[in-house]
Amino acid sequence: MSNLERRPAEQTCEGHRAGEVSPAAQQLEPRDVPLGGTRAMSVRRTLPHKRIRTVGAWCFVDHFGPDDVTMSVPPHPHTGLQAVSWLFAGEVEHRDSLGSWQRARAGELNLMTAGHGIAHSEYSVGEGPLHGAQLWVALTDEVRDRAPAFAHHADLPVVEDGGMRAVVIVGEFAEAVSPAAVYSPLVGAQIEVTEDVVVPVEPDFEYAVLAVDADVTVAGEPVPRGALQYLGWGRDHVGLRAESGTRVLLLGGEPLAEDLLMWWNFVGRTHDEIVRAREEWEAGSDRFGVVAGDPNPRLPAPGLPTVVLKPRPSRR
Repeated sequence: MSNLERRPAEQTCEGHRAGEVSPAAQQLEPRDVPLGGTRAMSVRRTLPHKRIRTVGAWCFVDHFGPDDVTMSVPPHPHTGLQAVSWLFAGEVEHRDSLGSWQRARAGELNLMTAGHGIAHSEYSVGEGPLHGAQLWVALTDEVRDRAPAFAHHADLPVVEDGGMRAVVIVGEFAEAVSPAAVYSPLVGAQIEVTEDVVVPVEPDFEYAVLAVDADVTVAGEPVPRGALQYLGWGRDHVGLRAESGTRVLLLGGEPLAEDLLMWWNFVGRTHDEIVRAREEWEAGSDRFGVVAGDPNPRLPAPGLPTVVLKPRPSRR
């Protein structure tokens, strides 16, 4: 999915420093972002947030639906990230400049690694409501210019323990390991709460919990549907309380030690990198390729701000 804001703000995220004290837990309220087009959907964006811009290497969280609307995102570029497409209901078709064509249904993972550069498109198909999340993982410096790749995973590990049923989307959770390739220590898991439950977590990871279906209580704090509860690091468990059948997304990872510069659909490190990526997309460079089989015109890049994009702290 693309960030379709016509005037996207730069998001520069300073990395974790050794010895830094964990920020206090805090609730990140979503903001509505329309994706444009007739009957097109809006998303609720919680990351990057003005107070917290990354959770581990997770740098972007959009939550959409459930709505009887369409997803229609024509060809657009990405650099320096992995796009994690996850559905709770509905079906989405993915095409990219590697020649990939894949439909994903609820509970199946589409994982696109942009690396040096890729283009893709996404469209909802079929009938019924569409409900899902689009998440980005920032690639670390040593792999962010790697060749692009795409993978689909329909069979993901499931953990059933006490009051929860967890699908391990990426990374490792409760000793279950997702087959999806990632490049930094992290976890993404869909947890269905069947009764009050204590979830085991890694003290070295920072975490956040997205309330997907309904209001939940996270570590004793009420969290309304659509909000992201940031938990910091230094915990070995997180308590969850909700009505039976309520789902949340648990996102976590080692605090990122690198400074990121995010603008539009690009994750880089410097102003010049972002300018170059935009110029190459607008010029139709081979860097991004062509999304074969998509009849729609490519999305044009927004105009750059008139100032040099400068770092801002990842947390306030």
